Amino acid sequence: MGKKVGMEVSLAIAEAAKMADTDVVAAYPITPQTHIVERLAELVANGELDAEYIPVESEHSAMSACLGSVATGARTFTATAGQGLELMHEVLYVAASMRLPVIMVVANRALSSPLNVWGDQSDLMAVRDTGWIQLICENGQEAYDTTLYAFRIGEDKRVLLPVMVHVDGFYLTHVIEPIEIPEQEKVNKFLPPFKYPLPLDPDKPVSMGAFAPPILYSETKKAQEVNLRASLPVIREVWDEFEKVFGRKYKAVESYRTEGAKTLLLTLGSFGETAMAAVDKLRDEGQAVGLLKLRLWRPFPFEDLRKAVGDAELLIVIDRALSYGGPGGPAFSEIRSALYSEKKRPRILGFVGGLGGRDLMVAEFEGMVKRAQEMRPKGAEEEFEMYGVRE
Repeated sequence: MGKKVGMEVSLAIAEAAKMADTDVVAAYPITPQTHIVERLAELVANGELDAEYIPVESEHSAMSACLGSVATGARTFTATAGQGLELMHEVLYVAASMRLPVIMVVANRALSSPLNVWGDQSDLMAVRDTGWIQLICENGQEAYDTTLYAFRIGEDKRVLLPVMVHVDGFYLTHVIEPIEIPEQEKVNKFLPPFKYPLPLDPDKPVSMGAFAPPILYSETKKAQEVNLRASLPVIREVWDEFEKVFGRKYKAVESYRTEGAKTLLLTLGSFGETAMAAVDKLRDEGQAVGLLKLRLWRPFPFEDLRKAVGDAELLIVIDRALSYGGPGGPAFSEIRSALYSEKKRPRILGFVGGLGGRDLMVAEFEGMVKRAQEMRPKGAEEEFEMYGVRE
């Protein structure tokens, strides 16, 4: 057992990057992520972390610097949020396509306009097709743990992919929680030194990712897709190893009070704990309601989801992002697609709420269950709503 310390979650994330013995940090400050890299800069300046800290001029430059760093074999970390993630958007594709395992924490934040620095998952969904592994955290302990095991996943020679660790802005980044910090010896046992198999070498110059004509491009994209999907068994292996070393278990889809549940809520991120309280209340009232919490967004855990849904009759997907002009929320769209081929599948309804940092309290989750039960018999004309919008 490690020592439990009350600390801000952003500082816990920085502590995980330190204990991982990160070699290079390249980052630019942006709310609500700034405390993470501020703390890392302090650790480097104080000699507590033997690393190079690169204070770049933008998030685009931050990711560009990370590519060069990890390509030489340096364990590399960065963090960003919202508009910063969008500014580095074009470089994200390069990291994934060239199989450069950068580890990045994203403090999820609403996207402009209007300007909003508060937390939702618009930025998470905006980068879902960039080829990164994407892991979603529910609380501070998960944020620490996931940052740590993200290095183990991304740097595995069978994977070699960049990894995003998603934490809800302010809801997690700026709260103080009890975090169990393990002994350094355990971390060293779990996370071996990074040995990139194809490091750049000035004595053996090569050109990487330079140009592919149409006759080659499709094959490279197919290989990238196969590699991302093939990372799922490795992710499960790492979760198993993490449990053996640290005693905490992680799954792609976590179930809460789903036994005999006819109605299931599904959440991503910190709102899962509020939804748990709503499920407890509804269960006490005699309603057969349960909760699924999606931890892994890419690669998408199709079989885990199908198994977790089981025999439920109604599945309520709660998004904190909106797919404009589309079918509602991005998670709702993908989950409905994932279950489409099932012979027996629940009625799937979606709600978009909590945008721009608006709270969703226990009463709102209860209200969504009630509203979904009203919508359920009406057929395909009603499949999603934006919840809690003032008229």
